[in-house]
Amino acid sequence: MNTQKSETARKWGLRIHLALYVLSNLAQVVVWSRYDSRSHFWPVWSIVVWGIGLGFHTWSVYSPPRPNTARNFSARRANR
Repeated sequence: MNTQKSETARKWGLRIHLALYVLSNLAQVVVWSRYDSRSHFWPVWSIVVWGIGLGFHTWSVYSPPRPNTARNFSARRANR
């Protein structure tokens, strides 16, 4: 099954991911500042962990495509 998405679809997926990241973490910071600002800055955990995931998502969208390794392995094996 071929599940490759177009480059435009992958970029839109990243934009949606980024928008949800910003809105969600902004809401957490607002809740923290409104109700719990004297304690530890707990939104940092979701900002950092989700930020790592967003970084990997960004990397997967903008990294150069890799060749199909299974196909290359079969071709090299046939040449022996």
